[in-house]
Formats: sequence, C-alpha cells, structure tokens
Amino acid sequence: MSTLRTIQHLIDGRLHEGGSRFADVFDPARGQPVARVALADAATVSEAIASAHRALPGWKATPPLKRARVMSRLKTLLEDNAARICGLVTLEHGKVLADSMGELQRGIENVEYASYAPELLKGEHSRNVGPDIDAWSEHQALGVTAGITPFNFPVMVPLWMWPMAVACGNTFILKPSERDPSSALLVAELALEAGLPPGVLNVVHGDKEAVDVLLTDPRVKAVSFVGSTPVAEAIYATGCRNGKRVQALGGAKNHAVVMPDADIGNAVSALMGAAYGSCGERCMAVPLVVAVGEQTADAIIAGLTAEIAKMKVGPGTAEKCDMGPLVTKAHFDKVRGYVDAGVEEGATLVVDGRGLKVAGHEEGYFLGPCLFDHVKPAMRIYREEIFGPVLGVVRVQTLAEAMALIDAHEYGNGTCIFTRDGEAARHFTDHIEVGMVGVNVPLPVPVAYHSFGGWKRSLFGDLHAYGPDAVRFYTRRKAITQRWPSAGVREGAVFSFPSSR
Repeated sequence: MSTLRTIQHLIDGRLHEGGSRFADVFDPARGQPVARVALADAATVSEAIASAHRALPGWKATPPLKRARVMSRLKTLLEDNAARICGLVTLEHGKVLADSMGELQRGIENVEYASYAPELLKGEHSRNVGPDIDAWSEHQALGVTAGITPFNFPVMVPLWMWPMAVACGNTFILKPSERDPSSALLVAELALEAGLPPGVLNVVHGDKEAVDVLLTDPRVKAVSFVGSTPVAEAIYATGCRNGKRVQALGGAKNHAVVMPDADIGNAVSALMGAAYGSCGERCMAVPLVVAVGEQTADAIIAGLTAEIAKMKVGPGTAEKCDMGPLVTKAHFDKVRGYVDAGVEEGATLVVDGRGLKVAGHEEGYFLGPCLFDHVKPAMRIYREEIFGPVLGVVRVQTLAEAMALIDAHEYGNGTCIFTRDGEAARHFTDHIEVGMVGVNVPLPVPVAYHSFGGWKRSLFGDLHAYGPDAVRFYTRRKAITQRWPSAGVREGAVFSFPSSR
C-alpha cells in the first residue's frame, strides 16, 4: 500500500509539518485520497506570525521597485510552471484543465498588477499650502497581514491577496483551503525562488483553530477572506472586534436577465459556461436566469436543453471534457439535496443530472448538469447559494419585475443582462443594486486593474478585492505637513486655528 504524500506548512522559508492533526486531500474524480495535509495548531500559526513579524522591518524598508521586481520574476515562474500548478488544481479540485489554466492566468494578471507597485504607491504632494509650508501624503504598510481563501479558486484567490500585500511592504500569512492546498503551496515556493525573503510569505494549512489565531493575534493587522456569507460575517465581526482591518467576501446568487430582443443563441451559449463551468463552483456563476416574456423563457429552455445534451462530463484531465466533479462527497450530497428540494417544492426539473455515472470513475463526485423551469422566489433553489451545476429559470413579464427580484435578494454579488437595447442596458446598469454588472457578459469578473466585490450580504467591509482597492486595503494613508522657518527669525505665537488666509 502506497503512503500518501504530506502537504506541509511553509514558515520562515522552510517546509514545516507543525501540528499533530492531518486531513485527507481527495481526487474528486476518483473519490480517493491523494495526499494528507497537516492541520496547524495554535502554536504553529503563532510561529508563522512571529516569522512574518521578524521579516517585516527589512521588507517594509525595501524600495518598492525591488519589491516589484520580485513580482515580475514570479510572473515568469508562474508561466513557466503552469502545467505543474494547473495539474495540482485539477487533481485536488476537479475542474477541467482548461479551466485551471484560465484561473492561473487571472491570478498571473494580479501578480503583474502588483509589479506596478512603484507607481501605485506614489503619494500626493502640494507645495505652498501656506506660507513656506508643503503638504504630502504617503501610503505606508500596515504590518503583518493574512488571507483565508476558498477551495474553488485555490490559485487565483490567494493571488488576489498576497502579491499586492507584499508589494505594498507588508508581510503575509496565507491559510488556503485544506481541501486543495497543494497549488497554493507550490506558488509560495515559486515566490521564494523569485526572491521573496523568508518570512515575508508564510503558508499555514488548517481549520477553525488556525483561523481563530489569525483573527485574534494582535500582531496581525488585516485579514482578507473569501467564502460563504455566514462565515464571512463571522470573520468580519471577530476581526473587527479584535481591532483588525477586514474585508470578507461572501456568497452570491447571480441572476442573468434575458430580454425578448436578446440574441437567444449567443445568450444560451454564454449561460452554459456561466452555469456549468467549474461545475458551478464559482461565486460569479449564474444559477438563475430571469426570462422576460413567455416566448423568451421557452426559447431559453429549449436552447439550454439541447446544449446540455451535448455536454461531456468526466475527470478534469480527460480531453474535451466540459465539466468535472464536485469537490467533495459532502458537497456532492449537499448539491444533490438542493435538486431534491427543488422537485419537492414544485419546480419543473427539465434536465436531471442526478443519475450520472462516469465509466471508470464510479466513486467520483459527479453530478450531471441540472436545469429547472418555473422556479419561484420562495423556493430554496432560488433563495440559497447552491454552488453546483444547477440552473433555474424564473419567468417574468417585464424588466422592472426582473430588477425588483434581483434587488430584493439578500446577495448582490454579480448580475448581467442580455439585450440589444442600449436604453434597457443603461437603465439596468445604472439602477440595479448589485456590485458587478455585465451587459451581454455573463461573468463580469473585473480585470486585475479594477476591483472585485459585491454589495449587500456578498461583502463585509468597505474595500473590494485586488485592483486599486487592494492598495487602499493593504496600506494606510499618512498626511505630512512641513515648514522650515527662516533662520534667525523669531515668530510670535498664533492662537487662532491655522488656515491659509
């Protein structure tokens, strides 16, 4: 019997087993463990924080251009090692290799943006704000920072966080998902190869015990999180209560509005990828279509049904697969339970993926694409985040009715509209209560030089992830006012409040 490899922590530039507990990491296509990951205890996390704290003074004093050059070298190393990284993502998460490559590329773009640090960290300067008085502002690093990332994007989401954090002069502790941790660890090792000093980036694997230390240790000044809304809310409350700056991105229930004038064929193609890509395990996935008009809904249902019949579901390493398995058995059972609930609550199950079996992978966590029609707002499959390959169609009669549904939902992460009417698109983008909006774009994920984040209960905190908001989140502004009086000139006291008059 073969021995499973152990995925270790990375602390102070060295691999470190740390802790006495372990968890299995599974290949979801086979339903079999492929590794075991060490789960950090409180002492191990504290050791990582201490390493980051020791590394902070030297790294903070490193010129931004030198920090940026590390990011530039890392970009090249990520590109050179893409096959290794994406192979680990597909092995442990299950998504198809093409999707893993797309995820990595989006992460690389954030590394590239972080390499612009010398420009992004430039402050503002005003000369002679008063007699012989100059004023300026600076971006200064916060200190030790941390990130807690989800299973669905094990490479991209960490690269939303730590590259900009360290480019701004902070040190960082990453706690990736214990379900698929290998790719995040490999990227961190490549960062060391790129020239990141030991201790600037540390990786600890673990569960709530590790997270609680990051949220309560006073040496950690800021925490970034991406995950479900209940956990995001708890992370935000605990972190803020302990005096930390926190951004916590939560769940989503993204609606796609299809207008009667839309190009139905192109809309169907876009919705297929948005609903079933990565097995629906994306916070920007589209699990709901709001079809305006009965004819629109009938055409969408017919188009989706025909396209689903062409889909190939199988292991992510297989050629020309469109969709892989769900990440764990527990998540498979949860998503299947939502399909059962949709049937029980009266939605019409047009395509039922529950009976799917993949030859040679009978123990894998495969659920075929599911399609519901006549979904109602009171149903669980409408209200709750499923995070699986389940798409529901809601029928309405007007754009106003569609927008009212979207605005009434507790989540406000992403949405989109398919239309050829510029007036309708402008009205939708201007007035919808959602943070990220697409027009004929089903996954309106901002590029690296814009910021990512939803509204309502999809985001806790004021600042969005990556892009310009990342500079604001990982630094604090210091304003400096300076005057050099003329030598030998004695000035009298001034008791009025200073002004430029």
